Amino acid sequence: MSPARTRRDLELRHLRCFLAIAEERNITRAAARLGLTQPAASRTLATLEAALGVRLVDRSTHHLTLTAEGETFRVRAAAAVTAFGDALDVGRAEARPLRLGHSWSAAGRFTTTLLRRWRRAHPDVPLELLRHDDRTAGIASGSTDAALLRGPVDSPGLVAVALFTEDRVAAVPSDSPLADRPELALADLAPYPVALNPVSGTTTLALWPAAARPTRALTVANTDDWLAVIAADRAVGVTSAATPGMHPHPGVTFVPLTDAPPLPVSLAWPDRTTHPAIPALVRLAQEITAGA
Repeated sequence: MSPARTRRDLELRHLRCFLAIAEERNITRAAARLGLTQPAASRTLATLEAALGVRLVDRSTHHLTLTAEGETFRVRAAAAVTAFGDALDVGRAEARPLRLGHSWSAAGRFTTTLLRRWRRAHPDVPLELLRHDDRTAGIASGSTDAALLRGPVDSPGLVAVALFTEDRVAAVPSDSPLADRPELALADLAPYPVALNPVSGTTTLALWPAAARPTRALTVANTDDWLAVIAADRAVGVTSAATPGMHPHPGVTFVPLTDAPPLPVSLAWPDRTTHPAIPALVRLAQEITAGA
């Protein structure tokens, strides 16, 4: 069978299977989520790769990862699955909600203004704010149409506009001596274990100078776990100045950092977006945050 004929024979189930594998980073978990056996999910992935003529998943490492081609295809597959659902939902096609993702803290101090002004300007298109703990805040899996992202936006297949920057703050246990300080420097945190969120966070050990980096790190998977380990006096952390307002915690005190670079906040969306309201969202977000 020719490659072209093989591509024509692909079905939506191949894309959904790949997206589940990409999100779970584990074929067995993806199979269970889809109601398939592990061999069936593996065969579906193999069929998709053979049809496309590229390797989407790197199986050579201990943990399943996507290849560069897989990362690019992930965005396109998610857009295709979303578009298929929209085509079937003809009764609600013009009123489909605009799903805006974020990993934490949304648009910070601009969040309420953005939601209220959108509702007034576009009452026929609900703006749904959805939290997703992954690097693209749900865009790559097709769970969101656009996302507010902190830090560099370097995922393949995304377009992004920078909106504003936020100062960084230290997060320390409320009963720590550090909590009584009016401000802190990165060097003040270096003697302590640092909580890092590699899934959706923006802080890495590279934030510190090479000669003065913390020697211990505690890895967590989301903002809630990050707050919990700090409140338990197991670690300290670094985050954006928006976090205290959006995620207050009685056991965590946030202290200004004097020498940490500001954190960029961007609005991102797939380069092959299927939601017609994306341009209006970009214009409104830029208008609200102008001069910040």
